[in-house]
Amino acid sequence: MKVILLKDVKNIGKKGEIKEVSDGYARNFLIPRRLAVKATEGNIKHLLDEKKQEKEKEERIRKRSEEILNKLSKKVWEIRVKAGSAGKLFGSLTSSSIAEMLSKATGEEIDKRWVKVKKPIKEIGTYEIDVKLPGGVKGKIKVKIEREE
Repeated sequence: MKVILLKDVKNIGKKGEIKEVSDGYARNFLIPRRLAVKATEGNIKHLLDEKKQEKEKEERIRKRSEEILNKLSKKVWEIRVKAGSAGKLFGSLTSSSIAEMLSKATGEEIDKRWVKVKKPIKEIGTYEIDVKLPGGVKGKIKVKIEREE
């Protein structure tokens, strides 16, 4: 019997795949536990429609992420913080504080998980920071840390 897997099933396949399994296994195990449905024309068409919608959604997310990265990487972002005379910051800048500053400056919602700071920034200077946005979009932005007057 041909079935469409609704969830990943060990030793059978991944979600969304059409597999040939024995009739008893399908009727007594997969279908009652809602791990699979019978592969009828209607179900196959529904599966293809879902995959198409999912691809379109991923494409929209990727394009939006590219727009945000373009906006972020065009200029050097300046952050003014309290610092001592030797250039040491009072405290440190982490990915969440940088994401918060970028959100305010651009008007875009920047999640702290998108900003990758290897270790907290504790000195004045210019830094190149990795950014990984949804949809697999990666890039670098420049942040200039200055003393607050």
